[in-house]
Amino acid sequence: MTTRMTDHMKRAEAGFRPLFAVEAAIKDSPLEPLLVHLVKLRASQINGCAFCLQMHTAEALKDNETALRLHMLPAWRESSLYSARERAALAWTEALTRIAETGAPDADWAEVEAVFDPDERAWLTLAISAINLWNRVQAGLRVPHATTLPVPRADAA
Repeated sequence: MTTRMTDHMKRAEAGFRPLFAVEAAIKDSPLEPLLVHLVKLRASQINGCAFCLQMHTAEALKDNETALRLHMLPAWRESSLYSARERAALAWTEALTRIAETGAPDADWAEVEAVFDPDERAWLTLAISAINLWNRVQAGLRVPHATTLPVPRADAA
C-alpha cells in the first residue's frame, strides 16, 4: 500500500481545524467515552480504515476498555458484553455508515430513542458522522497506521 498524501492536514489546515474542534466537542459531550470509542471503532471496521482502527483501539485501551470487548465488536449482535445503550449506538452506527444500503431504518432510530435523550441522540449522530468523514480522509489517502498499542488491562481477558 502506498500512502497517497501525508501532509493533507497542513495543506487544508483551515478545513481540518474545525474537524478537530468537532472532535473536542464530542469528547466533552454527554456520551460515555467508551461508547464513543465503540462507535468510532465499528464505523472504522466497516470502512476499512486501518489508521482509525489503530488510533481508536489505542485510545479505548488507554481508557480501560477491555480487549475482549474490542475483539468481539464485529460480532456485537451475538455477544452479551454490550449494554442496551451500546447496542443501540452500534446499530445506529452501522445504519448511518451504510446509509446508501440501509436508508437509516426507523427501527434502529427507535432503539436509539429508547435509551438516549434528545441531546445524546444529536451527539451520537454527530460522532458517527464525524468518524465516517475521518475514515474517508484517512483511508482514501492511505494514511499509514501506527504499529503499537498500549498494554491491555490485566482483567481484559
